[in-house]
Amino acid sequence: MRPAFSTVHHGYELRFLNTGMLCTVFLKLSCQVVSPQLDTMTQMDYKYSLLGPAIDDYRKRPLLLQVDNTPMNPFAVLEVKRDALKRSNNSGCFCKIRVYGVLFGLAVMFVIMASYVLNGDKKGLLLTPSPYHFTTLVNPGLFAFNLSSEKDYAHIKLVVKSIKSKVDFGSSRHIPELKALIKTDPHMFSVIPHKFLPGIKNPCWYEEYTGNRTSDPYRTNMYGRYSRRFRTVFQHLRSSFHKHLLYRKKKLYRMRCLPYFYIIGQPKCGTTDLYDRLRRHPDVKFTTFKEPHWWTRKRFGIIRLSEGVHDPYPVEDYLDLFDQAAYQIQGNLTANDRGYPSHPNIIIGEASASTMWDNNAWVYFYDNTSEGEPPFLIQDFIHAVQPDARFIVMLRDPVERLYSDYLYFGIANKSAEDFQEKVSESLQLFEGCLMEYTMRSCVYNTTVNNAMPVRLQVGLYIVYLMDWLKVFNRDQILLLRLEDHASNRKYTMHKVFDFLGLGPLTKEKESEITESPASNTRRPADKNLGPMLAITKEILRDFYTPFNAKLAKVLQNDSFLWENR
Repeated sequence: MRPAFSTVHHGYELRFLNTGMLCTVFLKLSCQVVSPQLDTMTQMDYKYSLLGPAIDDYRKRPLLLQVDNTPMNPFAVLEVKRDALKRSNNSGCFCKIRVYGVLFGLAVMFVIMASYVLNGDKKGLLLTPSPYHFTTLVNPGLFAFNLSSEKDYAHIKLVVKSIKSKVDFGSSRHIPELKALIKTDPHMFSVIPHKFLPGIKNPCWYEEYTGNRTSDPYRTNMYGRYSRRFRTVFQHLRSSFHKHLLYRKKKLYRMRCLPYFYIIGQPKCGTTDLYDRLRRHPDVKFTTFKEPHWWTRKRFGIIRLSEGVHDPYPVEDYLDLFDQAAYQIQGNLTANDRGYPSHPNIIIGEASASTMWDNNAWVYFYDNTSEGEPPFLIQDFIHAVQPDARFIVMLRDPVERLYSDYLYFGIANKSAEDFQEKVSESLQLFEGCLMEYTMRSCVYNTTVNNAMPVRLQVGLYIVYLMDWLKVFNRDQILLLRLEDHASNRKYTMHKVFDFLGLGPLTKEKESEITESPASNTRRPADKNLGPMLAITKEILRDFYTPFNAKLAKVLQNDSFLWENR
């Protein structure tokens, strides 16, 4: 392990601390000194001192910097500390610093101090950009490669070879105990009961409602606070809320429900199309919109990855999203005053495509006691409250998924050449992590994930799947391929219907579900950019090969090799 460096530069101490993992950082500050006596200019270098590892600073967010045209290790965090100004009374020297350097230093100081004052240390620094916005902090020329150049192509091939030599599926994670999970989120476990209502398919229960018949049940819901669309939905739910309250023994009760099944991934693999078709089934209801992202982001207070941490969304706000579906399960209480659900076969789905893979919030909220790996994963919590839940995963060729992801989430200057540069940069960042840490640590490494300009890690399906299979049984997870779905929607939809135990449909309804146009297809402007460069595809295929091979072996299905292209 390597300690960090610091240097004092005329009153400011710049310290690079590790974020739960040690790194090498070298900073050289120099200035020109003018001596009145000699009327000459000399170069003065400042001394360096070693600091011990900052174990408690792993919560801080990453910031990539460039010094002397050399990229620093991407696991560093910048901390600025004011020191006493030291001047020599006898030297008669003064330091002339470049204006841009001063402006940069002041800007960094201001942002960091404001982040701590306004958000508190728990929430960390607001310096981590979202994917595709990282180039503002790093000179793209440092990582950019022209793969048509023989030298650059050979270098990236060596990077991929180095990564593949470190791929290891032998290590397995320790499954946390229930009491450890409860300790991290006691409120959630106090709200969701251990048992659900008998006689109905979906997990539901009656919860005592402590408000009165005129109060607004959605007034404090965080989803409504940050989304105009939710405010509109809640307005509709508000008008019918009170007539669905059950009155028993001088108390009011409301029906609460969790999803029966989750579409958990992956992004740009056809989850939106699957969601749109499934919600046409008369016995399937979804949340008020496709992706609440509660398990992975909202319960931690993450609204957008680029905005830092806000107040966490309580589990009640998440449960509110299922009220409309709960009303349909519950039925008309006027005709059924005993409170028995009128439609016990209706099931609820949730389709946040981040659920399978996104554990980036862990580094800000959990102690780093597991060698750089998250001590708790999303599936641990879902299993604790819903051990019988079912999950649908839609996958596609990870090479094509990555390019689609880039086109969809990228904003400006998109091109096949730009994608090539971002792939090269991301591969080097991933390799840099593997130099010191395990593969699982790097896949779940928040700093690396935020630094990579394209989300290479999302296509490492087998890493996430193996962790899910540590918690849930294989028959609780249905894996589909987008390629199969695109060529024969009727086949894949019947697999989904069977997996969810849904009843038969009329021919008309089945045709409506299976023959409707595809959803969320590539935008015309993105289509005009054409395919990725052939050489980029070759590099990515090489990178993903060992992960696809392991996936096919675990699933005993060679179609997940994606070799027949």
